[in-house]
Amino acid sequence: MSKVVLITGASSGIGQAIAQHLVAQSYITYGTSRNPKKSSEKGVHMVALDVTKPETITAAVKNIIAKEGKIDYLINNAGMGITGPLEETPDAETKRVFETNYFGALEVIKAVLPTMRSSRSGMVINITSIAGYMGLPYRGIYSATKGALGITTEAYRMELKEFNVKMTTVAPGDFATNIAAGRYHAPLLDDSPYRENYKNTLSLMDKHVDDGMSPLVMAKVIHRIMKTKNPKVHYRVGFFMQRFSIALKRILPDTWYEKLLLNHYDL
Repeated sequence: MSKVVLITGASSGIGQAIAQHLVAQSYITYGTSRNPKKSSEKGVHMVALDVTKPETITAAVKNIIAKEGKIDYLINNAGMGITGPLEETPDAETKRVFETNYFGALEVIKAVLPTMRSSRSGMVINITSIAGYMGLPYRGIYSATKGALGITTEAYRMELKEFNVKMTTVAPGDFATNIAAGRYHAPLLDDSPYRENYKNTLSLMDKHVDDGMSPLVMAKVIHRIMKTKNPKVHYRVGFFMQRFSIALKRILPDTWYEKLLLNHYDL
């Protein structure tokens, strides 16, 4: 019997690559987008869903279950980037990215869990970020949203254990996607005391994305995890130094690690 997968944010980037790969592996694949009419993913059933609007989440999940009778996998991928000096980032934008990256993901989880619990099976894969393991300069809000989702996943795993529902995170590093174009960038203010450092950091971040891995790498890792009977708590996908940076954070004194980041961003 074919497995049913729901992937949020499947109209571009990593989500699109995951959806296309899973269709090729014969999964019944539902992808979400705020504007599915603008998406034309071959073999992917695109549905309207905005993670910041709970009523759209409820409607989408209800319709999929009505058609398929179940949802075997949820891949929480929808998200947005944000950059800027913390002092100068508008509160409204900070709240918007938390609503998308954190609270939105939680709302989708809550919508699918009843059917997974009733069948005593299912897996939720939350896409976080290597940036969520550390506070990065001029990306502090983004780091916070992904770090919060990772910690919440750890708690959820233990609460769901008795129902045989699995949950894990996958933290990507830099991938060649259009995420940079979709980020909210706090404006470069002429009179900002952070102007030069912020400007230089923005250029470095964009270069990292341009030189990033193919999203297909991420898609293959996701598929491999889906076939795992007992997934690990966390997975990291990226270049060696990106993954190694997490290990370094565990073993180095905080100030030493901070110095490494300052040197990396030339601050």
